[in-house]
Amino acid sequence: MLKRKTTTELKAEAFTVRAGMKNAVVDIERIDYHHYLPLFFEGLRETTHPYETLACQGVYDMLDHGGPKILPVIPLLVQPIREALNTRNHRVMCNMLKVLQRLVTSADGVGEALVPYYRNILPMFNIFKDKKSLDSESGDDVADLVKETLTVMEQHGGQNAFMHIKYMIPTYQSCTRN
Repeated sequence: MLKRKTTTELKAEAFTVRAGMKNAVVDIERIDYHHYLPLFFEGLRETTHPYETLACQGVYDMLDHGGPKILPVIPLLVQPIREALNTRNHRVMCNMLKVLQRLVTSADGVGEALVPYYRNILPMFNIFKDKKSLDSESGDDVADLVKETLTVMEQHGGQNAFMHIKYMIPTYQSCTRN
Protein backbone atom coordinates (compact mmCIF):
# COMPACT_ATOMS: atom_id res chain seq x y z
CA MET A 1 0.00 0.00 0.00
CA LEU A 2 1.40 3.39 -1.00
CA LYS A 3 1.67 5.98 1.70
CA ARG A 4 0.41 9.42 0.70
CA LYS A 5 3.01 12.10 1.33
CA THR A 6 2.16 15.10 3.46
CA THR A 7 2.52 18.66 2.23
CA THR A 8 5.59 19.11 4.42
CA GLU A 9 7.25 16.01 2.95
CA LEU A 10 6.52 17.18 -0.59
CA LYS A 11 7.97 20.61 0.15
CA ALA A 12 11.05 19.05 1.71
CA GLU A 13 11.61 16.96 -1.44
CA ALA A 14 11.12 20.00 -3.66
CA PHE A 15 13.56 22.02 -1.53
CA THR A 16 16.11 19.21 -1.62
CA VAL A 17 15.84 18.95 -5.39
CA ARG A 18 16.19 22.71 -5.79
CA ALA A 19 19.13 22.84 -3.41
CA GLY A 20 20.86 20.08 -5.36
CA MET A 21 20.56 21.89 -8.70
CA LYS A 22 23.01 24.67 -9.25
CA ASN A 23 21.67 27.75 -11.02
CA ALA A 24 18.38 26.03 -11.82
CA VAL A 25 15.89 28.48 -13.25
CA VAL A 26 12.20 27.75 -13.63
CA ASP A 27 10.26 29.62 -16.28
CA ILE A 28 7.32 31.01 -14.30
CA GLU A 29 5.21 31.17 -17.46
CA ARG A 30 5.32 27.36 -17.81
CA ILE A 31 4.33 26.46 -14.24
CA ASP A 32 1.08 24.53 -13.75
CA TYR A 33 -0.94 26.96 -11.61
CA HIS A 34 -3.65 24.38 -10.83
CA HIS A 35 -1.06 22.22 -9.12
CA TYR A 36 1.50 24.57 -7.59
CA LEU A 37 -0.51 27.61 -6.45
CA PRO A 38 -2.76 25.59 -4.08
CA LEU A 39 0.33 23.73 -2.86
CA PHE A 40 2.11 26.97 -2.01
CA PHE A 41 -1.06 28.28 -0.34
CA GLU A 42 -1.12 25.15 1.83
CA GLY A 43 2.49 25.85 2.71
CA LEU A 44 1.53 29.21 4.21
CA ARG A 45 0.53 27.31 7.37
CA GLU A 46 4.17 26.37 7.93
CA THR A 47 6.09 28.15 10.68
CA THR A 48 9.47 26.50 10.32
CA HIS A 49 12.32 27.75 8.19
CA PRO A 50 12.83 27.27 5.19
CA TYR A 51 9.30 26.03 4.41
CA GLU A 52 7.59 29.23 5.49
CA THR A 53 9.95 31.31 3.35
CA LEU A 54 9.58 29.03 0.34
CA ALA A 55 5.79 29.07 0.54
CA CYS A 56 5.60 32.86 0.88
CA GLN A 57 8.05 33.51 -1.92
CA GLY A 58 6.38 30.94 -4.16
CA VAL A 59 2.93 32.45 -3.63
CA TYR A 60 4.12 36.01 -4.22
CA ASP A 61 6.06 35.06 -7.36
CA MET A 62 3.11 33.17 -8.81
CA LEU A 63 0.64 35.95 -7.99
CA ASP A 64 2.92 38.60 -9.47
CA HIS A 65 3.40 36.71 -12.75
CA GLY A 66 0.19 34.69 -13.05
CA GLY A 67 -2.23 37.18 -14.55
CA PRO A 68 -5.17 35.29 -16.12
CA LYS A 69 -3.88 31.91 -14.87
CA ILE A 70 -4.92 32.80 -11.31
CA LEU A 71 -8.66 33.21 -11.85
CA PRO A 72 -9.49 29.55 -12.65
CA VAL A 73 -7.58 28.38 -9.56
CA ILE A 74 -9.61 30.44 -7.04
CA PRO A 75 -11.89 27.52 -5.95
CA LEU A 76 -8.80 25.43 -5.14
CA LEU A 77 -7.39 28.18 -2.89
CA VAL A 78 -10.38 28.59 -0.59
CA GLN A 79 -9.68 25.54 1.60
CA PRO A 80 -5.98 26.36 2.20
CA ILE A 81 -6.92 29.98 2.98
CA ARG A 82 -9.55 28.85 5.47
CA GLU A 83 -7.23 26.33 7.11
CA ALA A 84 -4.44 28.89 7.50
CA LEU A 85 -6.78 31.41 9.11
CA ASN A 86 -8.22 28.72 11.39
CA THR A 87 -4.79 27.97 12.85
CA ARG A 88 -5.19 31.16 14.92
CA ASN A 89 -1.40 31.43 14.82
CA HIS A 90 -0.71 35.15 14.51
CA ARG A 91 2.28 34.77 12.18
CA VAL A 92 0.36 32.42 9.88
CA MET A 93 -2.68 34.70 9.93
CA CYS A 94 -0.61 37.81 9.16
CA ASN A 95 1.08 36.04 6.24
CA MET A 96 -2.28 34.86 4.90
CA LEU A 97 -3.90 38.27 5.25
CA LYS A 98 -1.07 39.89 3.29
CA VAL A 99 -1.32 37.17 0.65
CA LEU A 100 -5.10 37.68 0.42
CA GLN A 101 -4.54 41.37 -0.26
CA ARG A 102 -2.09 40.50 -3.03
CA LEU A 103 -4.39 37.78 -4.41
CA VAL A 104 -7.38 40.12 -4.67
CA THR A 105 -5.33 42.69 -6.60
CA SER A 106 -3.28 40.20 -8.64
CA ALA A 107 -5.46 40.03 -11.76
CA ASP A 108 -8.72 41.33 -13.17
CA GLY A 109 -11.75 39.55 -11.80
CA VAL A 110 -10.00 37.75 -8.93
CA GLY A 111 -11.57 39.97 -6.26
CA GLU A 112 -15.04 39.37 -7.69
CA ALA A 113 -14.42 35.64 -8.06
CA LEU A 114 -13.58 35.42 -4.35
CA VAL A 115 -16.88 37.01 -3.19
CA PRO A 116 -18.94 33.76 -3.26
CA TYR A 117 -16.37 32.21 -0.92
CA TYR A 118 -16.57 34.92 1.75
CA ARG A 119 -18.71 32.60 3.91
CA ASN A 120 -15.76 30.22 4.08
CA ILE A 121 -13.07 32.85 4.61
CA LEU A 122 -14.54 35.64 6.74
CA PRO A 123 -15.54 33.92 10.02
CA MET A 124 -12.00 34.27 11.40
CA PHE A 125 -11.94 37.91 10.31
CA ASN A 126 -14.94 38.54 12.55
CA ILE A 127 -13.15 37.02 15.54
CA PHE A 128 -9.88 38.97 15.11
CA LYS A 129 -11.07 42.31 13.70
CA ASP A 130 -11.11 44.02 17.10
CA LYS A 131 -8.40 42.10 18.96
CA LYS A 132 -5.24 44.12 19.19
CA SER A 133 -2.46 41.56 19.10
CA LEU A 134 0.97 41.89 17.58
CA ASP A 135 2.79 39.15 15.74
CA SER A 136 6.06 38.85 17.67
CA GLU A 137 8.12 38.11 14.52
CA SER A 138 6.96 40.86 12.16
CA GLY A 139 5.34 43.32 14.56
CA ASP A 140 2.14 43.30 12.49
CA ASP A 141 -1.16 43.87 14.27
CA VAL A 142 -3.68 41.19 13.27
CA ALA A 143 -6.69 43.52 13.75
CA ASP A 144 -5.16 46.19 11.51
CA LEU A 145 -4.37 43.62 8.82
CA VAL A 146 -7.93 42.28 9.00
CA LYS A 147 -9.33 45.79 8.45
CA GLU A 148 -6.91 46.48 5.59
CA THR A 149 -7.78 43.16 3.96
CA LEU A 150 -11.52 43.78 4.27
CA THR A 151 -11.04 47.20 2.67
CA VAL A 152 -9.12 45.70 -0.26
CA MET A 153 -11.69 42.93 -0.62
CA GLU A 154 -14.53 45.45 -0.72
CA GLN A 155 -12.75 47.73 -3.20
CA HIS A 156 -11.92 44.91 -5.62
CA GLY A 157 -14.92 42.63 -5.03
CA GLY A 158 -17.46 44.41 -7.18
CA GLN A 159 -20.91 45.63 -6.27
CA ASN A 160 -21.87 42.63 -4.08
CA ALA A 161 -18.72 42.57 -1.96
CA PHE A 162 -19.96 44.98 0.70
CA MET A 163 -23.25 43.10 1.11
CA HIS A 164 -21.43 39.77 1.60
CA ILE A 165 -18.88 41.26 4.01
CA LYS A 166 -21.63 42.97 6.02
CA TYR A 167 -23.56 39.69 6.24
CA MET A 168 -20.56 37.91 7.74
CA ILE A 169 -19.24 40.84 9.78
CA PRO A 170 -22.24 42.96 10.92
CA THR A 171 -20.08 45.68 12.51
CA TYR A 172 -18.07 46.29 9.32
CA GLN A 173 -18.20 49.88 8.07
CA SER A 174 -17.79 50.44 4.33
CA CYS A 175 -14.70 52.19 3.11
CA THR A 176 -16.35 53.29 -0.15
CA ARG A 177 -19.90 54.24 0.87
CA ASN A 178 -20.98 57.46 2.56
